[in-house]
Amino acid sequence: MAGRGGPRRGSRGRTEGVDSLSGGGAGPRGAAGQWARSDEWPVAQSSDGWLTSVGYPPTAAGRWRAMLRRALWLGLRRGLLGRELGTRRGGSTLDWDGKVSDIKKKIQSILPGGAWKPLYDTSHLPPEQADVVIVGGGVLGLSVAYWLKRLEKRRGAIRVLVVERDHTYSQASTVLSVGGIRQQFSLPENIQLSLFSAEFLRNINEYLAVVDDPPLDLQFNPSGYLFLASEKGAATMENNVKVQRQEGAKVCLMSPEQLRKKFPWINTEGVALASYGLENEGWFDPWCLLQGLRRKVQSMGVLFCQGEVTRFVSSSTHMETISGEEVTLKRIHEVQVKMDCSQEYQPVECAIVVNAAGAWSGQIAELAGVGKGLPGTLQGTKLPVEPRKRYVYLWHCPQGPGLEAPLVADLSGVYFRREGLGNNYLGGCSPAEEEEPDPGNLEVDHDFFQEKVWPPLAWRVPAFETLKVQRAWAGYYDYNTFDQNGVVGPHPLIVNMYFATGFSGHGLQQAPAVGRAVAEMVLEGHFQTINLSPFLFTRFYLGEKALEHCIL
Repeated sequence: MAGRGGPRRGSRGRTEGVDSLSGGGAGPRGAAGQWARSDEWPVAQSSDGWLTSVGYPPTAAGRWRAMLRRALWLGLRRGLLGRELGTRRGGSTLDWDGKVSDIKKKIQSILPGGAWKPLYDTSHLPPEQADVVIVGGGVLGLSVAYWLKRLEKRRGAIRVLVVERDHTYSQASTVLSVGGIRQQFSLPENIQLSLFSAEFLRNINEYLAVVDDPPLDLQFNPSGYLFLASEKGAATMENNVKVQRQEGAKVCLMSPEQLRKKFPWINTEGVALASYGLENEGWFDPWCLLQGLRRKVQSMGVLFCQGEVTRFVSSSTHMETISGEEVTLKRIHEVQVKMDCSQEYQPVECAIVVNAAGAWSGQIAELAGVGKGLPGTLQGTKLPVEPRKRYVYLWHCPQGPGLEAPLVADLSGVYFRREGLGNNYLGGCSPAEEEEPDPGNLEVDHDFFQEKVWPPLAWRVPAFETLKVQRAWAGYYDYNTFDQNGVVGPHPLIVNMYFATGFSGHGLQQAPAVGRAVAEMVLEGHFQTINLSPFLFTRFYLGEKALEHCIL
């Protein structure tokens, strides 16, 4: 039975007061059994000067327990272990970092000799509050973070948290891509996006420079893109080039004779027309761009967390549309993050969520309630983005095209480009819809190269008949099954969720411009520099496809 200094238990066995680690010992009460003031912890002084809790002998273990109890009581008294945060739904936001720092100093002044060593390290956890939570730390998510901080009205006004489940980026679409950039699209919006991104990459160190860090070298190779068209596709190519030129892209058309003269290694049989990018097209190092963005946004105060979003907490409001359809408006208040390699979950209160989760953005949208309604209704409209596996093959060919070789997009769908200066090349092609590989893993199908890639490749470039594959890898497209174009901007019913996803293979090259567009929408409520209204989520409900004819 506990002595007078032990914890008092209620009728249901609930311990009142602060229990010691050993299960007994004094609580915060006076000698007469009454509760003492919160700043009066009952102590006694031993012969050697150490403070001990009432009921403990002046031993080493007793002294340690006394210090620990005193530290914990101070923490409880000042609310260190409580959570009284203001939220976006009301109340003020407290400076918890400052308060925790003060508590640490006070506890450190009590514990003799040694720095602050918390009982539980929380440095790996995300903050409990953020203004914007970005789900996905690839190049699109980082670009959104960059532009939010760059466009904020006052330095430090927006607290941005990026949640990425794989900080090694071992399976990230960004680093597994071929790193191409082009303006040869059929939609004006895609052309404008890539034109700005080209300007961003060309002046990368004006945008992403960090004091005392070395400048970035994207290793940009401005060799251009070369698209080939058959007689059947020639008229479409002419129309595309007309639109590209109207938007400011430098593209020329080439006849088979001109093609043979400039690139004698090409077999022009079956080619009726070609389009060739003269400026701002080529390829670069995607890993360098990713690391440059990450370095820059960290210097701007963006926070990072390695974990996986598993749940959203939201509030709902019911309303009826003009057409008579009853809908539910939602607002996300909290994002729950499961920490990497652990069973810990950290809730993060927020005002805005940006879904930049790439190939898995459809799953994130579903977690938030997107598509949870009757089919054919706005409430039941899903985000049509899913992972599609794509192979990239690297081969060596001593007699292959020289340094002037562009990225060639054959009319068969096969593409290739030069890699480095040692007669190495990389390329691949997208499979037919009925032959889509299982996206459950990133294993490479080498038969696909032998059967689908090599034959048209060797036909177009006869030197490739003697190529030797060196290695291969697979990556994911964030494939938009509706129209293979990006999804940018807010969800119409989950009013504080925004999208930056679904680019089906051209997200890397357009990321700088897309990040700016999403930041404009978040901060200003509308697109300012490039009108991306055709890429809004509502098109899936309305059935209005933004068809792009130049998808690789």
